[in-house]
Amino acid sequence: MSIKNHYYYDEDKCEFIPIEYKRREQIIYNLAIWILNGVVIAGLGIIILSTKIGTPTELALRAENDALFEQLELTKDTIVELDSKLAEIADRDNEVYRSILGLAPIEEDERQVGVGGSDPYSDFDMYSESTAELLRWTSERLDKLERKIGIQNLSFEELKHQYNANKEKMSHIPAIKPGSGILLSGFGMRDHPILGYRRPHNGLDFRADIGSPVYATGDGRIKYAGRQGNLGRIVIIDHGFGYETVYAHLSAFENGIRSGAEVKRGQQIAKAGDSGLAEGPHLHYEIRLNNRHVDPLYYLFADTSPEEYMIFKQISETNTKSLD
Repeated sequence: MSIKNHYYYDEDKCEFIPIEYKRREQIIYNLAIWILNGVVIAGLGIIILSTKIGTPTELALRAENDALFEQLELTKDTIVELDSKLAEIADRDNEVYRSILGLAPIEEDERQVGVGGSDPYSDFDMYSESTAELLRWTSERLDKLERKIGIQNLSFEELKHQYNANKEKMSHIPAIKPGSGILLSGFGMRDHPILGYRRPHNGLDFRADIGSPVYATGDGRIKYAGRQGNLGRIVIIDHGFGYETVYAHLSAFENGIRSGAEVKRGQQIAKAGDSGLAEGPHLHYEIRLNNRHVDPLYYLFADTSPEEYMIFKQISETNTKSLD
């Protein structure tokens, strides 16, 4: 870009005379024009970017907020999973521990106790709708989890007190697995593998090879050791307090296992087998309380982890066929 001509009026000649600029002055002029245009364009660009996109600080904060929002979304999944596991513990607490120790179950509405009064999460309403909703959901579920855990801790303290007050009874209650095998079939109506029709299955079937050890599940006295119909060789233990256990399809009895003999929890009393009417070797195990069959699954609490218990429970609920 060159400097445009400028003129001055020469009164003597009565005409306009053009002003001549040196080369250096033209270069300086051109640079000044380009720099000025660049500053103006850059300024306009910064204004547009700040308005439409945001300043660098705003962009950094926005990226940080997006990362936090994503992390909170992941935290939701963890909270849901923890809530589900706590519900499983609560179910087992009611169905097993409190039932066996003679304590009343904790009602669901008591475990789900809420917070009354004004909205404790109203401060989140100042944020965007999606952020406010996520923060409200997360805070509410965490508060509920905290209250549920508090109630469960109180229940465990009550169980501990009850156990200490009934230690003799607890040593007699059947509370361990009768063998080392995994559960194959549960309690309730099942299809009989040999008779071919559906009928009550009064116990649990555990995987067991012929000759594998069978253990007494609680302290007691041998009530019967011999053969009994379709169950083949069986052992019946009277544990007192209304409890009896039955171990069936055995291949042999341990020495000294006869009517009247005293046994301790965890003592080997027999060897597994396939005697009687059974589809292959396994251990059939029953619990009777006051002459009524109960689900032995609820009594596997002394040597069964929560994870193993949930696996057994799933097998019991989904397998519709027994082995005897």
